[in-house]
Amino acid sequence: MTFEDIRYDKADGVARITIDRPKVLNAFRARTCEEMTEALRDASWDAAVAVIVLTGAGDRAFCTGGDQSSHAGQYDGRGTIGLPVEDLHAAMRDAPKPVIARVQGYAIGGGNVLAAMCDLTIASDKASFGQVGPKVGSVDPGFGTAYLARIVGEKKAREMWFLCRRYDAREALAMGLVNVVVPHDELDAEVDRWCEEIKAKSPTALAIAKRSFNADTEHLRGIASLGLQAVSLYYGTEEAREGLAAFQEKRPPDFRSKRR
Repeated sequence: MTFEDIRYDKADGVARITIDRPKVLNAFRARTCEEMTEALRDASWDAAVAVIVLTGAGDRAFCTGGDQSSHAGQYDGRGTIGLPVEDLHAAMRDAPKPVIARVQGYAIGGGNVLAAMCDLTIASDKASFGQVGPKVGSVDPGFGTAYLARIVGEKKAREMWFLCRRYDAREALAMGLVNVVVPHDELDAEVDRWCEEIKAKSPTALAIAKRSFNADTEHLRGIASLGLQAVSLYYGTEEAREGLAAFQEKRPPDFRSKRR
């Protein structure tokens, strides 16, 4: 596959996938998800790769979720909502090796979900996290809700979704959303250190450990599939369209007048 939206590099046992859309704060469209999935699958079954690092281009954003310019009731590709996030999330979980999120800036909306789904998350002290779906007429069910609750607890996960606040790196560390926070200029060195430690471990043992962790939450794939079907129907409502229109017009949404 020819990559347009990501950069994909493999060297010294580490595969690095970089969302390369800094002009839109590394928001993803359908093509981005397809390319990330392809790269993840390639890295997953390359015996020379011990660990996968997922990040975003530039200093401002890791990923800010779905690109709203590609969203007009449905996104611009395949999948239940025109955005093949089901395949992307599956590729992250099915990779028989650790996937590390390198978060240097905003991890918002679907970007927060991506960081949460990575096996490990290393954050710069300039990073920020949060959900935005209910502000823009969207939601990320399954892994974005129930799995997030496994990580940060039910109360905090509900707070994140119901209030759509932003959380700095230290707050994210305190709630268990990230593994470690380092000064911004030390982020790459810290990621490299974690990669080196992983490379020294038994790949088979790591694969078994990851499969074992995943087995406990595998039912969430079914919840996510059902949830995305509901979201597809939701995107066809006036309420959801109001969220998108308000975001694009940079005004507060008026959801309640559109609700039926």
